[in-house]
Amino acid sequence: MNSEKETFQQKNIARKSLFYRLSQFVGFLLGARVFVAVLLTFALYVSTFFLFNQEESLRKFVFDFKVHGIIFCTVLTILAGGIINQFYDFEKDHIVKPFRTRIQSFIKQKYFLYVYLFLSIISLGVAWFISHRVFLFFVIYQFFMWFYSHKLSRILVLNNLTFVSLTLYPFFGMMVYYETFSLKVFLMAIFLFLILLCIDIVKDTLTKSVDKAFGYTTIPNYYKNKTTKIIIISLLIFTMAVSMKLIIRTGISGFMAYYFSGGLFVMVVCIYLLLNFSRKSKFVTLNILRFWVFVGIIAMLLSGIEGNL
Repeated sequence: MNSEKETFQQKNIARKSLFYRLSQFVGFLLGARVFVAVLLTFALYVSTFFLFNQEESLRKFVFDFKVHGIIFCTVLTILAGGIINQFYDFEKDHIVKPFRTRIQSFIKQKYFLYVYLFLSIISLGVAWFISHRVFLFFVIYQFFMWFYSHKLSRILVLNNLTFVSLTLYPFFGMMVYYETFSLKVFLMAIFLFLILLCIDIVKDTLTKSVDKAFGYTTIPNYYKNKTTKIIIISLLIFTMAVSMKLIIRTGISGFMAYYFSGGLFVMVVCIYLLLNFSRKSKFVTLNILRFWVFVGIIAMLLSGIEGNL
């Protein structure tokens, strides 16, 4: 009997240990925002080859190790940025994201900081190996990642503008690297900037009271609901205008033309939902816009494949 009891206890301890290790691993993935980094990596590769890279063949692109190195540094920087952001937002996330915070609690915060430093140093080391200009590019990127989490995320308007700018910063770097300057790319950048800005402001409306309690001055907790609603709807209307400009002036074709045409309908739906401005309508709007960004990446991929056939 005692032997069976000891065996049962050992199995129970092993299960708990496995659960603890698994929770630590999942907690790290959530803290580093690995899933966001994977999506951005996919978006970078798609946009780099099908939008910015106008001259290189697929074979030359595959063996362009400098580009892969830059994207690798970008991924490490994004992971490091996610870690430092959750470090500064830890108390707020206890309320806003209780499930994620509970899983992250299996890992001590100091270990997150160690990983943050490790990822940042590796990223800068690889960037230095590529070139001094690439190194400077990532020094600036990492500094503003940290400065946003430390200070700018609490400042009205700057928090939204900085967050969106940091999201698009790697794409801007690729555009400069390939010297791809055109009206089409410029308008597509504005379109994406506006959608991401809308997403960030709508997201802030869902955490309005918590942000205010922890000292984050956002548009929703600084202005009245009516003013916030007008700001978001105005941005969506401006996004529609950019979409129409892209379709009419740039002669965009294929799947991207369908994407921007369909975007007009999506924006109208979002505006209709926001007129109600209930928590449910804001949540639905947020997820529609996020999904539409993902659809844009797929549309660019399909359009690129179509153009290379």
